Amino acid sequence: MKLKIVLEPSEEGGYTVFVPALPGCISEGNSREEALTNIKEAIKLYLEPTEDDHIAQDKAETVELAV
Repeated sequence: MKLKIVLEPSEEGGYTVFVPALPGCISEGNSREEALTNIKEAIKLYLEPTEDDHIAQDKAETVELAV
């Protein structure tokens, strides 16, 4: 999966990075490389399913949809 990210220099030094397609997915780092490593981890955690995501009912079905 490829996602576009925004990498901004911080006024205090380092970088802030966020993913426009994933609201609230934001990270930072002291260097560009550290910020990119940190946002990869943040994306993985953001996309990781949790037990609270959805509890399917007996008649529910799962469907893949291309957009």
